[in-house]
Amino acid sequence: MSVLASIIEGVREDLAARRLPMGQLQEALETAPAVRDCLPFLVSSEVSVIAEVKRSSPSKGALASIGDPAGLAATYEEAGAQVVSVLTEQRRFGGSLADLDAVRKAIDLPILRKDFMVDEYQFYEARAHGADVVLLIVAALSKNQLEDYFHLSTELGMRSLIEVHTNDELERALDISPEIIGVNSRNLKTLEVDSRAFAELIPQIPSSIARVAESGISTREDVVFAQECGATAILVGEALVRSESPSVAINQLLGRL
Repeated sequence: MSVLASIIEGVREDLAARRLPMGQLQEALETAPAVRDCLPFLVSSEVSVIAEVKRSSPSKGALASIGDPAGLAATYEEAGAQVVSVLTEQRRFGGSLADLDAVRKAIDLPILRKDFMVDEYQFYEARAHGADVVLLIVAALSKNQLEDYFHLSTELGMRSLIEVHTNDELERALDISPEIIGVNSRNLKTLEVDSRAFAELIPQIPSSIARVAESGISTREDVVFAQECGATAILVGEALVRSESPSVAINQLLGRL
């Protein structure tokens, strides 16, 4: 079983344990915070930062304890991040919906719910907890699932970050006319990172689509490389949560320090 398949198996088990009746979830949707649109921030002339609240990862293990996710998100906002990504997968990433709730109350920026979205229920759940954007990993979804979940996210008022790692996945992503595509330099089936994915895939994405470089970004040189490949935004987690000062780290990545 690949790493991705193992993660998804755990996601399904955890979802089954917390699933609420749809009527109860619909009630929560009615009182959910208004959606904040991330798209204008991801297509600006300067590279945008999606800063991540991330405690651990399958490849690196524990990264940071993050006792105050709301405080960290507020720091990101003050440092100039345009979007905050919150991991909600528990087993491998140490995240939770409670983290999403806390961050939503603390900041005014759009929030990406970062998880392995493999069930329709999760999309209603994401919106009920205040998410503005959801992650759709092409490698984790069938053709029909990708299309159906993209349309469901749109119906709920959320944007979708469509994540790809290969040419085949990019072709599948483009078929649904997305507004945001993320190129992950990490192969989720093996966890290996190869930044050549940026150079190979990002130039193939039409300029009308926001282009996000994901994984393996920790230095100013990495950001410049992603920009040269055509990225309009970067998603950064590990480099920020491991930094003594996430604020300084963001400014260094953007070349301000």
